Amino acid sequence: MNLDTPIPDRVEKPTLIYPFESAPQPGQSLEVVPGVLWMRLSLPIALDHINVWALQDEGGWAVVDTGMRNETTIAAWQGLLTGLPQPQPLTRVLVTHMHPDHVGMAGALTRQFHCRLWMTRQEYLHCRVLAADTGRQAPDDAISFLQRAGWGEVAIQNYRARFGHFGKYIHPMPDSYRRMQDGEEIRIGEHVWRVIVGTGHSPEHACLYCPDLKLLISGDQVLPRISSNVSVHPTEPDANPMQDWLASLAKLRREVPDDVLVLPSHNECFRGLHARLDYLMASQKRSLDRLHKTLKEPRRVVDVFTTLFGRRIDESDAGLLNLATGESVACLNYLVSQGLVRQTLDDKGVAHYQMR
Repeated sequence: MNLDTPIPDRVEKPTLIYPFESAPQPGQSLEVVPGVLWMRLSLPIALDHINVWALQDEGGWAVVDTGMRNETTIAAWQGLLTGLPQPQPLTRVLVTHMHPDHVGMAGALTRQFHCRLWMTRQEYLHCRVLAADTGRQAPDDAISFLQRAGWGEVAIQNYRARFGHFGKYIHPMPDSYRRMQDGEEIRIGEHVWRVIVGTGHSPEHACLYCPDLKLLISGDQVLPRISSNVSVHPTEPDANPMQDWLASLAKLRREVPDDVLVLPSHNECFRGLHARLDYLMASQKRSLDRLHKTLKEPRRVVDVFTTLFGRRIDESDAGLLNLATGESVACLNYLVSQGLVRQTLDDKGVAHYQMR
């Protein structure tokens, strides 16, 4: 997406269609179409739920995504499995991407049912790397990244205290897996699902599209009421995930028809995929343009939060500060890549961004 193209004065939110009156209660299931169940699990974070899916398979059920590791989720899964319309074993566990709310229970479920984990390669390997950081001290490269963004000492100390907790939110991963690849067609029971990989929100996020059923399991790539976080992380400070994200939204629009029912990881099932994709792309373009216009004077990463998110973010809110910093850097790196903004470092190593 190029900022030289016309930018709309206003972006209207589309009217989406939500065909179900309500979502299933945590630990319960709801039939979307015959052989496809919608299940919901609680999360101990601000986004308090995740949707997971059960697909009728030969000899049992394939599940897509698993929830975060904790005692509540473990108990919920046992109730879900015994409450399935046809209580049968799990045949495989498919995971859209490596964030803990999606992959957290994968290791436990695959071990319990002696079945395979299905993931894309980058998601599986990235998850293994982050899990290996558990208990490790925050590396100097990460601290330098946060200092360049303008974090103060209190925020950095909070980061040091929280670093390496990823492994606490997931069960140990299986030592082998079945790789999913972009464009691959996977037969699950009576139906074929095509893998459509998106990037930006995570390294190699797998969506699953079934033309026969006109269903798209979208994971976090398309959500109906909220936008997905697109962040730069300390391990790859010069990355340009915003460009990847925008390209992935355009790819989904090309490859998936508008008549699908979208099964997202958060919020409710909806119709209106193309309108939602158009809105996400247009609103992101407006955010980037708004950010660009504020950079007539040099600003640090922490100075653009109000422009991008419409609010100040206190350093004491560690989780939100981390997300806001990652997404702000993603937006700034995108503008730098477009030749619209330059980055300079002051004598303390703090990055300042200014319009060219």
